[in-house]
Amino acid sequence: MAGLGGRGAGILYHNLHRLTYSPVVKLNHIYAAAFHSSSLLNVEGLPIKMPSLSPTMVEGKIIKWLKEEGDPIQPGDVLCDIQTDKAVVSMDIEEEGIMAKILVGEDSKDIKVGTLIALMVNEGEDWKSVEIPQDLSEPTSDSPPTVTQVETPVQAATTGSAGHGNYGPSVRMLLEQYGLMAGQVPSSGPHGVLLKGDVLRLIKEKNLAPKPLDPVPLPAVPAIAAAVAAPPPAAPVVSAPPPPVEGQGYTDIELTSMRRTIAKRLTQSKGGIAHSYGTLECFVDKLLALRKEYKSAGIGVSVNDLIIKAVAVALTRCPEMNCVWKGDQLTLANEVDVSIAVATPAGLITPIVRGADTIGVEEIAKRVRDLAARARENKLKLDEFQGGTFTISNLGMFGISEFSAIINPPQCGILAVGGSKPVLDEYGELRTSMMATLSYDRAAVDDHIAATFLNTLKDILEEPKTMLLGSFSRTINHPLAALL
Repeated sequence: MAGLGGRGAGILYHNLHRLTYSPVVKLNHIYAAAFHSSSLLNVEGLPIKMPSLSPTMVEGKIIKWLKEEGDPIQPGDVLCDIQTDKAVVSMDIEEEGIMAKILVGEDSKDIKVGTLIALMVNEGEDWKSVEIPQDLSEPTSDSPPTVTQVETPVQAATTGSAGHGNYGPSVRMLLEQYGLMAGQVPSSGPHGVLLKGDVLRLIKEKNLAPKPLDPVPLPAVPAIAAAVAAPPPAAPVVSAPPPPVEGQGYTDIELTSMRRTIAKRLTQSKGGIAHSYGTLECFVDKLLALRKEYKSAGIGVSVNDLIIKAVAVALTRCPEMNCVWKGDQLTLANEVDVSIAVATPAGLITPIVRGADTIGVEEIAKRVRDLAARARENKLKLDEFQGGTFTISNLGMFGISEFSAIINPPQCGILAVGGSKPVLDEYGELRTSMMATLSYDRAAVDDHIAATFLNTLKDILEEPKTMLLGSFSRTINHPLAALL
């Protein structure tokens, strides 16, 4: 500025000062600051959503995350374990990147399929700067909506359906028993519904006592009888015992998604499938003797394992029974895949012994033990309990002599096996009898097909060694057999 002179330097300084503090420059500074502080510089995450891990799954529960934020992800890595409507299944991924943000924590229940549960970024990107969707970043309130308190009994009567108030019969009984109005009790249920716990809480807080019961009038005594005997003294009024305090006398049991799915599917099956039934009674003395032979040889085989093999062989000899629905099309299955009902703490599940007609009884026993153990630990894979062509449900070991089961679609038949018991046959000899009931889809299986299957199964169970030899010839031990 020395070359410009004093006057020129002053003019230049004045113009620079005006330019620096002009509105346009200030606005540009604001835009630049907004750009640097905006989410445009954040890393856009790749969404990881709740998958559908079974054909009937609509929601799930995250049991455990196996990846943490910042962990690298390779194709085939398992991200988390998810409890579906049938089992606990591991969720793997085919993408490559870095786990950036876990949006749904462990033990989160009722997560709908398609819900965003985590975000990942590509390799080399800053996972700590991942952009979280706006709808998830906003806090949500878990408190129920505010409900205007009811001021009068008339208003309380008009809030619910059928003029009984916005509460159930148990709540109404407590209100009447303690002389309370619905408006005096703060409600905590959804949409202002008054719960039984709300009334019990108020009773406990205010230490209320139930109203005394109104005395019941004695029946009128005829004049003649009154002259003979004096009326008995009125019984003293006894107050009703106070209701149990909330939390005492009962335990809430969580209804798992598996149990809800089982109830839903069984209801659909019972209401949508034309169930028909057939029951067989057979003597299983030779079957029990064959099991003893296996046991003496050091081979652990149960009666249920032998029944599985017998059913599989009967299905090969009566293939019309081994059918399944594929949509609206009925198809005969080429393989005999027998589903076994196994009870677990979370509910009933049916692991599958695939190709049961092509393997031996010892191998069936090994597979059943392995499948049942992993079913109780929720470690079955999808293909180990989805599918099957026929189901067996055995309650004989629980002392159930006879029962019927509901068909497991898309299958067309299920065999309910009861326990054995000693009986006298027609010759007066003591025999061991067993009952089994077949439930079959009448739209897919004719009655004579079901009868043929049951007779074939009866013959195999009464002559079990024939299923091991692959051939069968029925012997009739009856005095009139020569006339047949």
